[in-house]
Amino acid sequence: MSPAGVKTWAAALLTTLVLALLSVGCTGGDGSGPTPRGSSPSGTGSGTEGHVLAVKIDNVAPARPHTGLERADIVYVEQVEAGLSRILAVYSSDLPPAIGPVRSARETDLELLRQFEQPTLAFSGAHSRLLPVIDRAPLEAVPPSKAPQAYFRGPDRPAPHNLYLRPERVPYTASGVNAVEALGLRFGAAPPGGEPEDSHTVRYPSAAVSFTWSAERGRWLVSLDGSPARTSDGARIGAGTVIVQDVTVRPSDFRDRSGSVSPFTETVGSGDALVLRDGRAHEARWSRASADDPTGFSTPDGERVDLAEGPLWILYAPSGGSTAR
Repeated sequence: MSPAGVKTWAAALLTTLVLALLSVGCTGGDGSGPTPRGSSPSGTGSGTEGHVLAVKIDNVAPARPHTGLERADIVYVEQVEAGLSRILAVYSSDLPPAIGPVRSARETDLELLRQFEQPTLAFSGAHSRLLPVIDRAPLEAVPPSKAPQAYFRGPDRPAPHNLYLRPERVPYTASGVNAVEALGLRFGAAPPGGEPEDSHTVRYPSAAVSFTWSAERGRWLVSLDGSPARTSDGARIGAGTVIVQDVTVRPSDFRDRSGSVSPFTETVGSGDALVLRDGRAHEARWSRASADDPTGFSTPDGERVDLAEGPLWILYAPSGGSTAR
């Protein structure tokens, strides 16, 4: 073989070896290796770049302080079994290195997330009868069984309150665009009027979320069950805008392991809302025509409600439930 032929053969051999090594190192979410970013862990090949990442987060005392919650674009709070609350945090503009503690999904999450185009949902598991429903939903599901390399257990608290997500290891890349815009909402000037407000509490049967206005920080400082909500570094968690959305909460067909019925929060329809921003409270209306439509918020006279800069917290408050100023 000529010297030129030897060089050609050697180059081809090297290329083959490199591709083989990459193939071994980039197998799917079956535990044999990391899943490439922008690809599907279920093998569908559909990427999720540019869409939102939603993470189901624990919200009881042993799960606090939360990790990465302060960097979510939108934080939803919903009622779960035994009157407790749980969080669905939505990311798009920024991703922290870790998020959690991660907990199980609920039926409510599937209808809620249909507002977004092909979202990625990270969760620790779900009721066995709900899992097939999640598989059929228009989203990319990435529980630990599909992306084991993306999750880890923290040593500082007991299970099940110690499961965390590494977002860079799931098939998702932050778009850099705030998730608020995916809902057709906008940041802008406050609506006219409103009432001065320095604090507001939303109460669930066994949980409470409170907001206290800080003019110095230009944020509503969050408290959970009477204790200040803090980051894993000890800083206070704040919201730019808070929306309390009156909704119907009814029993679902699912129960948890203790036999408690899982509530289902109806997020399609219309109703009253309260918008907190800039130290004032504004009466509003919410409307969502179908599960594939985003939720809109308007003043009583039909004008769009714009949001203050910063994280958006949306609390689903059972109609006729308890809220306090």
